[in-house]
Amino acid sequence: MASKDCVKVAVRVRPFNKRERDAGSRCVISMTSNNISIQDPRNPQNSRTFTFDYTYWSHSGFIRNKDGLFVPEEAGGRYADQTSVFLDLGQGILDNALQGYNATLLAYGQTGSGKSYSMIGYGSNKGLIPTLCERLFQSIRSTQDSRQCQVFFSMLEIYNEQVVDLLSKISRSAGGLRVREDQQRGFYVEGLKRVPCDSAVQVEQLMEQGTRTRTTAATHMNANSSRSHMLIIVQLKQIFSKECITKQSNIYLVDLAGSERQRSSGSEADRLKEGTAINLSLTTLGNVISALADTALGKKVVHIPYRDSVLTKLLQSALGGNSRTVMIATLSPADICYEESLSTLRYAERAKRIQNKAVVNESPTERLVKELKAENAKLLMRLSRLGQDGRKADDETKELRRLLTHNELQIRAIQTLWEQHLQEALKDWETQYATITQERRMMQMHPYIMNINEDAQLSGVVKLFIQEGEWDIGLADNSPRVISIRGLGIQEKHAVFSNHQKKVLITPVSGSKVIVNGVPVSKRIELQHLDRLVLGSNSTYLFIGFPSERSGEDWSRYDYDYFQSELAEAEGFHIHSLLDSNPGPHQPDPSLLPVFYDYIKLMPMVTEANQMSKELKKGVEFKLEIKNLAMTDSKGHDLEKDIAVRVTSIESKQVWMWSKAKFVNRKFLMEEAYQQQVGGGEGADRAPLPRERDPFWDPLEPLHLGSAHLWLQSLAFRIPLEEQVEVVGPEGTEEAILQTQLVPCSPMGLPLGEDDILIDPSELLGKRLDFQLVLDQCCGLRWVKEARNRGVQIGFRVFDCPQPLYTPAIWHNVNPLMDHRVQFTALRTSQELLNYLQSNALVLQLWGLQEGCSELVSCMDGVKMTQEDIIIIDKISASEHQTAETRGSDLSSSLRALHQDMEQLRNVNAALRKENSCLREQLNSARNGVENNRGRQERRGSLRPSCDAEFAKALKVFYHSMTSVRGQLQRLRRHKPSEEADLLGFRLFVDEHTYLLKDFSEQLEQCVTTLKQDVAAIVRRKREKSGIWS
Repeated sequence: MASKDCVKVAVRVRPFNKRERDAGSRCVISMTSNNISIQDPRNPQNSRTFTFDYTYWSHSGFIRNKDGLFVPEEAGGRYADQTSVFLDLGQGILDNALQGYNATLLAYGQTGSGKSYSMIGYGSNKGLIPTLCERLFQSIRSTQDSRQCQVFFSMLEIYNEQVVDLLSKISRSAGGLRVREDQQRGFYVEGLKRVPCDSAVQVEQLMEQGTRTRTTAATHMNANSSRSHMLIIVQLKQIFSKECITKQSNIYLVDLAGSERQRSSGSEADRLKEGTAINLSLTTLGNVISALADTALGKKVVHIPYRDSVLTKLLQSALGGNSRTVMIATLSPADICYEESLSTLRYAERAKRIQNKAVVNESPTERLVKELKAENAKLLMRLSRLGQDGRKADDETKELRRLLTHNELQIRAIQTLWEQHLQEALKDWETQYATITQERRMMQMHPYIMNINEDAQLSGVVKLFIQEGEWDIGLADNSPRVISIRGLGIQEKHAVFSNHQKKVLITPVSGSKVIVNGVPVSKRIELQHLDRLVLGSNSTYLFIGFPSERSGEDWSRYDYDYFQSELAEAEGFHIHSLLDSNPGPHQPDPSLLPVFYDYIKLMPMVTEANQMSKELKKGVEFKLEIKNLAMTDSKGHDLEKDIAVRVTSIESKQVWMWSKAKFVNRKFLMEEAYQQQVGGGEGADRAPLPRERDPFWDPLEPLHLGSAHLWLQSLAFRIPLEEQVEVVGPEGTEEAILQTQLVPCSPMGLPLGEDDILIDPSELLGKRLDFQLVLDQCCGLRWVKEARNRGVQIGFRVFDCPQPLYTPAIWHNVNPLMDHRVQFTALRTSQELLNYLQSNALVLQLWGLQEGCSELVSCMDGVKMTQEDIIIIDKISASEHQTAETRGSDLSSSLRALHQDMEQLRNVNAALRKENSCLREQLNSARNGVENNRGRQERRGSLRPSCDAEFAKALKVFYHSMTSVRGQLQRLRRHKPSEEADLLGFRLFVDEHTYLLKDFSEQLEQCVTTLKQDVAAIVRRKREKSGIWS
């Protein structure tokens, strides 16, 4: 009878890796009992807590003992080592298999989170799979008297929806192995090799063989191992002779592909199918888990998409079927991996709701034997009753004996077949063992290069020995003195190794790409022990020198990240250059660290994309750029940095800008196209892909070239501003100079005079403010200099304007006259608008156009305008103004009544005029006595406005002077030495910088001195007048 139980879920947290330690990462994960909490590094108050069946803290509190094992620092410490993980998870899997249940162990997590370490292990720290196999054969040996066991081992990989048999010696077929469905067996892989095993050592050798095949296939197919799934299938058959029972169990051990998600910043939907076949299995697995979790919660689910991918077909019994399943989710505790870790925890939380129905698997043949024995017992009872009819009973007994004899022969045939398979497997194992022994002997005799892979489990698997003499290395394999390798960008004869007199030299062949320690080489160079080699696009090898040169050093630090960081540093891109761009002294911007490691991760992918473009004659070039590296928002704060890929057509000079997510998706599609066109051999000469399906092509779109900042503070004083602003590109390059104006004006568009300048901006509150933005000319357009068939537009958004506005497109001109004028109005200036003007800049975005792309159009949805077509900003005050108008219309009737009252008052006023004329005559007589005093009051009243006007004029002059000073300060900030500068170049830079500083100091001192002199002159003139200011 089926037992219903949920999928057991465990979560394990690994230590910081080198990358995270170098970045100064902070741990954002905490554990208490079976609860795990994750804290948002951007908002520490925001944390999420999850509960699982098992939680393992492997982040800290451990030491390495003399045997190389990682163990807790103190007895009873919280550190979870490999043994404790196995006792909870692996032992349960083994016990279920021995009881006759199917069992599955899934490892899930982002690349580098510790999946392979938990499943396979490293060195003496054996993981779940080797330990489980070791304990399995221990159990078989301890109970071999009561049962006979047969163990079959299979190992496969799923990449790009293709199944690869990692134990088969036959060359892989196009499209991989096929997945079939059988009514009793369910889904299975047709033609998958099943190797009989009788020891854990044999299993270990088979795993090593499978890993070697996986590494070679990844190199030949240009596949990324972090995007592939690895499945190990252990089939256990237990024959209990006395009970006449056979139990058969399938153990699935699955190392899933990396689950990393793309950062949302800068990502956009791709016109081509996102995810492609490479991501299909993992995406479908998520859909299956979600559907099964909803079913467990009682929700109605119409369809569970098992059939949508190869992986979910093979795991159908493990998820919601006949299996007892455990999932281990591995996490990085670093703050820079917060998004990926949170996504993994959510995924695991859904998985723990899945319910399976596991049954003990008995063989149909053994059930038949039991039925025959039961029938035989019945016949014996009949024989005791029917002694008279002995002949008939004898006939039935003969028939029963014939059936039993036939069944025994069948069992003996099965047993003989098993022994034959086992003998064949032992012969293969002996051959494999001899090869490994020979390799170890060669390692002690000759220098060699060994592969370095992104997956640490696949590093060091391939070793290519450089024996005495000259050895060609490349694609060719038709010569006895050739080291044959495969990979993107590898030529027939790529380079020549020379081993003479205890020296190894490498000579690149003309046109081939060889990099040593991050530096491209074109001439013969001597290799030193632990030199790093990159052959072709991204075939990475570590050179191991002669045995006498090896001193037991740790080679593990030369991992894949080390190679890529070295390449980036050789190109002038390293973490220190990024931090230098941050204005804070010795305060690294945490947002730059993920960008740096994204750059490192994408570097080999860009190199491979360029090589595929070259081989497929696509004529496009890919280049990594850092988005927003030197750009700020309207307040001057740095924008979030991200990686983008610039795609350029070499012939037409057309340019596309792809986000990281889009490029990664396209890279997988490029691999598919490459395999179809090149990887298929002679039959690969197919028609090229139609343009709409070509991953190297995209429709043209406007490109954001850079931004300029026009500060709005002068508008708060109603002072006109005329300024040249620099358009700065994402990486700090000067894209253009923009001549602009901010003109305070009347509602009719007439410029205001000096008398309208304000001393206190608060005088604007509640009043109408009109101003015009004038874009006069754009000078030195670098975008158009590169190709004359291009154009530009300027986009901007003012305060609460809901949509960006764009200038008309201008084509084929490096220094175009724009003469674009837009008027804005605030009907009643609010405090929010005033704060905006005093602290913000208007960001003017420069957009590049290319022939064939659509122009940007101003969308006026939600934009309010006056009857004179003036754009209304400050909607809050505008709505208040409209409310006042509505209120005014309601009062119009009351005003009519007031007009009647005013007519009556006019009559009263006429009488008062007569009385006033009499009083005027009386006042004339006293006029002489107060004339002098009145004169002083008049002069005081006329003096105050003239004083304010002079102060305003002085402030205006000072403001204009400070504008040029601010421009000089910006030039100082951007003035940096060239990365290729030598000592003379640095001296010239110091001289130029000294001159700029002197110029800046003189300008600043002159501005302040002029203001002091103007204010002193104003005060002096006032004091010279009648004693008003004395």
